[in-house]
Amino acid sequence: MKLFDIIKDANQNLLRNKLRTFLTILAIFIGSFSIISTSAIQAGVNDFIDSQVDSYGGDGYLAIVSKDSFDALEGLQGSMGNGSGPTEYDPDKIQTGMSPITEEQLEKLKKIDGIDADSIVEQKSLNITYVTSDKTDKKYLIGAEALPPGNVKVDLEVGEQLDLRADEYQILLESKYVDALGYTNDEIVGQKIKLVVLDEYTRNEKTFEAKVTGVIAPGVVSMGQQYTNNKLADDIYEENTKYYPEEIKSQTFAVAANYDYEKYSADEIKDKLKDIGLSAMTIEDIIGTIKSFFDVILTVFKIFGFIALLAAAIGIINTLFMSVQERTREIGLDKALGMSSRHVFMSFSLEAISLGFWGSVFGIIVSMLIGNAVNVAFHAEGGFLEAFPTFNLATYTIPDIISVTILIMAIAFIAGTLPARQAAHKNPIDALRYE
Repeated sequence: MKLFDIIKDANQNLLRNKLRTFLTILAIFIGSFSIISTSAIQAGVNDFIDSQVDSYGGDGYLAIVSKDSFDALEGLQGSMGNGSGPTEYDPDKIQTGMSPITEEQLEKLKKIDGIDADSIVEQKSLNITYVTSDKTDKKYLIGAEALPPGNVKVDLEVGEQLDLRADEYQILLESKYVDALGYTNDEIVGQKIKLVVLDEYTRNEKTFEAKVTGVIAPGVVSMGQQYTNNKLADDIYEENTKYYPEEIKSQTFAVAANYDYEKYSADEIKDKLKDIGLSAMTIEDIIGTIKSFFDVILTVFKIFGFIALLAAAIGIINTLFMSVQERTREIGLDKALGMSSRHVFMSFSLEAISLGFWGSVFGIIVSMLIGNAVNVAFHAEGGFLEAFPTFNLATYTIPDIISVTILIMAIAFIAGTLPARQAAHKNPIDALRYE
């Protein structure tokens, strides 16, 4: 008997008791639906975060601070969350707990093999009082910083990336500011907005008119920051620090740099930085906790899906045992006519595999229909993903679909092994006498 004929007969045998078969497939469907839906959500979250990292130039980007600053920040987080003691006060450090990067450390940093010396740029915290435009009399709080160097490319809805070396003031603006300033996304590109810095002593305002080169797409990396080119950042920082003592004004507390990620891993570069008293974080480090959080939550949901599949496997065993009992005389007749035990075993095994196949297929199809409908609904006006147009909550990939289907069919095969083995080992004479 050909394999195709055995598969055909196996599926026809499943239709002998339609209700029992339907209930067994329904149990498999629930497990399949749970696992593929969870995998799709996990893929959607990971794709979104990966795209954010890629668009931000995540490969090779480092945010570098002194080791003392890094330890102080970790100590502050520990005292707030994990029960360790608070960071001890040090009168030689500024109140934030940050200690500067020395000139000697900067020189050593430039000489580290794997670090692009030309990419090292001081990261400056900019204090902007408010932003406004010629199209509105309202004033809005805003945060901004210089765009890090190298291959950093912010994900944009419209417009172009900053020209970091341009002599004119340039800024990338988040979409939430566009309507507030009286523009649409397309209108604001190329327009100038007003960034105002208040002098804390004279109370005079200094205005910086910056050209908007692009509108930032919502994401997890920008986190409420606007990005400026170097000229605008330098001049605003100069205004912010004009009253600072020169020894404070000249200090560097954080730098951004690029490393050769094709030659060295991030851990290897971090080890080299530790040798000169510096610590670094990559983009993956910065948002890795977000990804880990989702992975943990979705893994829990997958476990529930596997529990549902375990229950479905018990259902398969029960279904096939009942089928073996009902078809005992038929099995005896087939064996008496020359059917081998191997063919009997294969026939019942294929029934189990067919149950797994149809249960997984229906689960995947329904999950895809619901998942795609949810994506559309959540991106519609008023949906909770309206602000994240590039984030699909559920993303179905061919490898996930194939792996889930094969997994469920394998579980079904294993579940059907015991009933199939019982059928294969029946004595044809005893089977023909069975009432």
